[in-house]
Amino acid sequence: MSLLTSIKFISHNMNKIEMKKLISTTSAFLSLLITPTLTYAQEITITIQKPSNVRITDFGKLIGSIVGIALTLATIAAFLFLIWGGIQWITSGGDKAGVESAQHRIQAALLGLLIVFATWALFTVVGSFLGINIFNLVIPSPAG
Repeated sequence: MSLLTSIKFISHNMNKIEMKKLISTTSAFLSLLITPTLTYAQEITITIQKPSNVRITDFGKLIGSIVGIALTLATIAAFLFLIWGGIQWITSGGDKAGVESAQHRIQAALLGLLIVFATWALFTVVGSFLGINIFNLVIPSPAG
């Protein structure tokens, strides 16, 4: 049922006085909703002091450092797994299960290195296209 047919239906079943009351009440209610209310408030400047035990001053550099440290730790872990697999292969003494285990460890380490370098390359390429450096983020502060 459309709005026009609803209004026609209501107006048919109401007399003129009830209709005027409905229209005046509705318009008064809508005018209260539409009109802005004025507030007289004093502008207050709030300053918050930096706590003395907080040493983080730039969250962008913090995030960039965390990403850089994570990639460095992942690279070191992959190299350690690579060395561990090589030592395991050497000390297996020709045992087929030992050699196979060492090969799987070396493959996993190389795959880990590939993932770390691909992540670094992806961050670098996407950062250059977007004009940001993920390893040295600049996050705007409210102070400007």
